[in-house]
Amino acid sequence: MFTTLADAKTYCQKADITMIDLMTVDLHGRWRHLSMPVDRLTSEIVKNGIGFDGSNYGFAPIERSDMMLLPDLRTAYPDNFSELATLGIICDVFAIDQPDNHRFDQYPRGVALRAEQFMRSTGVADSIQLAPEYEFNVLDHVSYSTRPEASGFRLDAGQGEWNARKDDEDNQGYKVARMGGYHAAPPTDRLYGFRSRLMQIMEGRNIHVRYHHHEVGGPGQIEFEVEPGGLLEMCDKTMMIKHIAKCQAFSEGKTVTFMPKPFHGEAGNGLHVHMNLFKDGHPLFYDRNGYSQLSETALHFIGGILTHIPALCALTNPSTNSYKRLTPGFEAPVTIGFASSNRSAVVRIPAYAKEPDQKRFELRNPDGTCNPYYAFSAILMAGLDGVRRRIDPTREGFGPFDANLYSLPPEQRANIRSLPRTLDEALDALERDHAFLLEGNVFPQRLIDIWVQTKRAEAARVAQLPHPAEFEMYYDM
Repeated sequence: MFTTLADAKTYCQKADITMIDLMTVDLHGRWRHLSMPVDRLTSEIVKNGIGFDGSNYGFAPIERSDMMLLPDLRTAYPDNFSELATLGIICDVFAIDQPDNHRFDQYPRGVALRAEQFMRSTGVADSIQLAPEYEFNVLDHVSYSTRPEASGFRLDAGQGEWNARKDDEDNQGYKVARMGGYHAAPPTDRLYGFRSRLMQIMEGRNIHVRYHHHEVGGPGQIEFEVEPGGLLEMCDKTMMIKHIAKCQAFSEGKTVTFMPKPFHGEAGNGLHVHMNLFKDGHPLFYDRNGYSQLSETALHFIGGILTHIPALCALTNPSTNSYKRLTPGFEAPVTIGFASSNRSAVVRIPAYAKEPDQKRFELRNPDGTCNPYYAFSAILMAGLDGVRRRIDPTREGFGPFDANLYSLPPEQRANIRSLPRTLDEALDALERDHAFLLEGNVFPQRLIDIWVQTKRAEAARVAQLPHPAEFEMYYDM
């Protein structure tokens, strides 16, 4: 939004801004923030930053935890949800050094920045354009417990089919059947106004929405598709979209979750990512005579992604809940392959994108529990590895598969490789296969090690908790 502090100060004065909110991203992809009066935003802070404890972000040991937050004035935005007029600014993290501090190599925005720089250094492309699809549930109630004597959760959405049986004066019908919400219209679609309010806020923050709609999931599942942008840009916008959705829902007495699979038997929430490459303004993924009009570069990019996708899942699907979504029958991929117009394939080439600058493909396995900076950067690194090594996805046995992969006979499915079935399987793959991430020092080895250690601990905790279904199956044994 601003290139100089003077521009920021002028805006704050005209808009009666009283507070500055400095936003940062932790290891897991959650926002952290600290706030100050507008007068405290000085040239010293813009140049040298503000000290903070990096150990609480998961970035550093407690004995070496001093770090600096450096505001990036280009990312400034008006905060719609603060009581006082506030200007938000996304920050970068710097490690303390002599004579000058340096960018902390594990910080998510730094990884994305290096991924873009590495792409340009290869000569393959100078720009990647990403267009994520954001799926999430808007709920009226959530409660959960993991106490030793009581474990479970309860979710509710007013339009959920189970509420049809409520016999009270507030029940006006118009419920959404299980798996029946796709493009539902009002009054069954109760969230149309909510989505439009979100869209207005997004547009005000330079996040341009292509369209929004109700998704397949009956209990309040919605989707936003946005216009494409560069890697770092779309990482920042992904964080912002999640923040806007949660805060607006909270202000309206609702709650939002991007969990991949909050409801058993309903469609899960993905974060499908459309992508294409450009060089000197020319699209690189189009070939009129190629499979589904894809160029050799595009196919090699796909080959790299599919070759490394078991490892990628540790970053694109980094929660135990992720693998409850990646099951057959819910439009989520389970096998490793590519195809045109096929929503059962992990890489889908949209048939309706026919123009050269629109020719792209969609990666369908990622979900909203990912840290977008790590996930999108890893996807780019895998694709570039495929282009540089000229990995042919067909020769490697990845398709194209133009049949419904869910309904193939068992003998045919046995010949198609599968995505990891658990977080631990994905972490095993990442430990075996991460050299492509280390190219150009984009991902430091220390980050990979910390990520695996942290996610192993999460998986172990969930594996050790008694599950309600276990009581149903085994209590009377």
